[in-house]
Amino acid sequence: MLMDWHKQLLNDFQRDFPLSPRPYQDIAHRLGVSEADVLQALGEASELQTYISRIGPVIRPNYIGISTLVALSVPNEQLQTIADQISRYPEVNHNYEREHRFNLWFVVIAADAEHLNDLLEKIAQETGYHPLRLPLLHDFFIDLGFQMDLQDAG
Repeated sequence: MLMDWHKQLLNDFQRDFPLSPRPYQDIAHRLGVSEADVLQALGEASELQTYISRIGPVIRPNYIGISTLVALSVPNEQLQTIADQISRYPEVNHNYEREHRFNLWFVVIAADAEHLNDLLEKIAQETGYHPLRLPLLHDFFIDLGFQMDLQDAG
């Protein structure tokens, strides 16, 4: 059951996350609860993937390191297996299915071009599918934060 401070936690800290040595303690102080309470609530929400799927920064593409969008053409019966295989790489930000001949798309982030190229070659060798690189031509910022309507959530 979500308590009022859980709702405030999920809504108020999508942006302007405290940048400090103890950010969860700072959040707890603002919410009037303990740091352990905040960590437990975030852990449960993340584990359930009901309200949040990830906690982390959104950094402009190619601002730190190098990144690219990649597409693979994978037979539908292998899609989940290949997606799971790709997701094991820490450099893979996320992947998703698209309705297209190139039906598996994912974002790769690496320290430099050599690491990125090596990783894509490794993915090609391991999966048997050649990655199609889709480089960033125009940078668009999409605000991923949103006000969650949690009136009926608890």
